[in-house]
Amino acid sequence: MRLHYLAIAAVSLVLHTAHSQEITETSFGKGMLNVVAKDSSWSVKFAPRIQFRAGSQWDYDGDSYGSPEYNFLIRRARLKFDGFAFSPTLKYKIELGLSNRDISGASRFTSDAPRYILDAVVMWNFYENFELWVGQTKLPGNVERVVSSANLQLIDRSLLNSRFNIDRDIGIQLRHQTKLSESIVLREKFALSQGEGRNITTGNLGGLQYTGRLEVLPFGTFKGKGDYIQSDLSREQSPKLMVGVTYDFNDNAVKTRSNLGDYMLTSTGFYETDISTIFVDAMFKYKGFSFMGEFAAREADAPVATELNGMPAMDEEGNLTEDVVLVGNAYNFQAGYVFESNYEIAGRFTTVDYDAITETSNPEQYTVGVSKYIVGHKLKVQSDVSYTTSSGEPDSIEFRIGFDLHF
Repeated sequence: MRLHYLAIAAVSLVLHTAHSQEITETSFGKGMLNVVAKDSSWSVKFAPRIQFRAGSQWDYDGDSYGSPEYNFLIRRARLKFDGFAFSPTLKYKIELGLSNRDISGASRFTSDAPRYILDAVVMWNFYENFELWVGQTKLPGNVERVVSSANLQLIDRSLLNSRFNIDRDIGIQLRHQTKLSESIVLREKFALSQGEGRNITTGNLGGLQYTGRLEVLPFGTFKGKGDYIQSDLSREQSPKLMVGVTYDFNDNAVKTRSNLGDYMLTSTGFYETDISTIFVDAMFKYKGFSFMGEFAAREADAPVATELNGMPAMDEEGNLTEDVVLVGNAYNFQAGYVFESNYEIAGRFTTVDYDAITETSNPEQYTVGVSKYIVGHKLKVQSDVSYTTSSGEPDSIEFRIGFDLHF
C-alpha cells in the first residue's frame, strides 16, 4: 500500500510542479507532462498508459472444440517517469505497474508485498559512448522481450518469450556503441545481476547472473530506435537490419526458468543448478514491411531437482516436488506490413521443443493479426486469432481484441 500512495503522491507532485516550472511544448504521445527545472538541473516526463484486452478461447477436447471461455482484462495500467537529474548525461527511468498481472507474485521473497516496481534505473553516460546502468530494469535478452509491451505488433508476445525470456532483474549494466564505418554499427551490452528477478528483497539465494549481448547493424541505425519497436511505422526508405546474440549464465540458479518461474525449494533447502540461456535474433524493416526472427535455447547442468543426498526432491510435507528446469529450445518468426492507411496485417509462427525430461508437451502456434494505428503505437486498436497445437494434436483457438492508450 505504501507504494500505491507513493505513486499517487508522485503524480500530484508532477501536477503541482507544472504550475511553477517551465513546461516544454508537447503533444499526444510525447508524454502527458514534460517538466524542466528553471535552472535546467532536472527534468521529468510523465506518461501513463492503459492496455485493455478481451478474448475468447475454444479448447479442443479430443473430438471437437468446446464452448468458448470469455475474458475481459486490464492487461497493463502503468505510470512511467523518465528524464535527467543534475546533468543530461545522468538519466533515469521509473515505471510502476498497477494492474493485477503487473503486481502479482507477492511472496516471502518480496516481503509479502505486491510487485509494483517494474523499472527503477539510473543511466549514466560517463564517457563518450559508454553508459553505466544501475538499478532494476530489463536484462539485454531477446529482442522481443526488450521491445516495450506498448510497441507490439500483435496483442501480446510469443510462446518463445513467455517460456524462455530472462525479463527484469536488479544489478548493474555496462553498454557501449561503436561505429565501425559509415554504415556499420556495433553495440555491446553486459549485465551483472542478482539472478532471481524483480522486486526480490531476501537477497541472493544462489549465485549471480551474467548476461552479455552483441548487436550488429550493418545498414546503420533505425529511425526512432525502430530496432526495438515492432511494425515499420517509420517506413524506412532503405533496408535496416539488426542481428543480435545473447548469452546468459545464471550461477547456482534456484528457479525453474533461470530468474523466473518457481523456486526449487526442497525439504533440505533450495536446489541449485547452473542454467545457461542463448538467444539469436534479428529485426528487419523496409518501406512498411517488418520481420523479426528469434531462436532461444536453455540448458541446465542438472535440471531435475534432488535433495542434498541425491534423493528425489520432497517438500516439507514429504511430497515429491517434481521441480524441473524448463530446458529446451524454441523458434519464433513474425512479419507484417503497414499500409498507407496505417492499417497493418501481421502473422507469427512459434514452435517450442522442450527436452523430454521436462515431460511437457511441445506447442506450435500460428497467429494472424490486424491493427489500426491511430497515433502510432500510442493510440491503436488490435486484434488477432491464434491456432495452437500440442505435440502435433489440436489444442485451442483463441481470438483477442484490445486497445492501447499511451500518453
